[in-house]
Amino acid sequence: MRLVVVIALAACSASATLSDLKTAEHRADAGDVDGAIAAYRAAQVSCHAVKPARRARAACGEALLGEAEVLEHAGRPAAEAYLAIPARAGDDAATAATAIYRAGALLLRDHQDTAAWTQLWRVVTDYPDEPIASDALRTLVRDGRRRDPRALADELARLLTPLAETQLADNLLWSLAELSERELGNPEAARAFYDRIPVDTPASGLRDDARWHAARISRLLHDPAGAAARLRALLATREVAFGAGSYFSIWLDDAQLELGKILRDELRDPAGAAAAFRRLPRDYPASILRDDALYELAVTLAGAGDRAGACAAVARLAREFADSKYLPRGKALGCP
Repeated sequence: MRLVVVIALAACSASATLSDLKTAEHRADAGDVDGAIAAYRAAQVSCHAVKPARRARAACGEALLGEAEVLEHAGRPAAEAYLAIPARAGDDAATAATAIYRAGALLLRDHQDTAAWTQLWRVVTDYPDEPIASDALRTLVRDGRRRDPRALADELARLLTPLAETQLADNLLWSLAELSERELGNPEAARAFYDRIPVDTPASGLRDDARWHAARISRLLHDPAGAAARLRALLATREVAFGAGSYFSIWLDDAQLELGKILRDELRDPAGAAAAFRRLPRDYPASILRDDALYELAVTLAGAGDRAGACAAVARLAREFADSKYLPRGKALGCP
């Protein structure tokens, strides 16, 4: 009997909270700002009775943010309402971080730059493991790179050590790499930051992009061996992904083609280049670069004096890619 009563009370409290939230949304949609705020405030009380605790946290967070959102969408001052939320959010870090970020974005839009940056940096330093922290960092970088990129880079670099074990570490390195290359004109530093991402944050979603850009910069720095090493490291992730059956980088076929060109044109390794070009159609049967690889294979074999091999590659190109832009070039190699 006691269990039935508890379940009934939990259901009633949940229904009351959902009803308050639904009423708030309807009033907001109807333009009743004060009515929506009243309903959200009622939900901020009733949400605490919801079970289990995670549902209560979600409902209370929605109610807190909803009140400030109504003000924002109505064109009323909302930054202070957002900034009041962290003190009321308890241990709900996601809601607190979101509120501070939205306040910072509003202040920035209103040209209150110092106040805006204070709040945005607060998200980065105090809530680096919340998803919204990457949005805050992106906003800071977008705004700061046109103001004082050197000062921005220095500030990001200072955060690398204290935030090294957080979810934001790879984003910090990525931002520093982009700033170093684009605004500060330091490709060596950019490559070093890109190189750190796979090492320092091996589970990062930016890992393979970082290897690709580090290889690209290596070529700009006239370091073909360094470019090839980074491309091979990127290509090695295919074997891991194939075994796990879960993930393939979008850069893999590009890296395979680029590796072949570097081996042939810069490292004078036609055999290695030919092997790289042959792998692309085999390993990436859906790639749009398969005809590129066959043409580059033909060029490589022709340059090595293997006319028969070159013409075999051209024949396969004609057979499998009848509309390829490379067919006229293949015929220019002297193949029928």
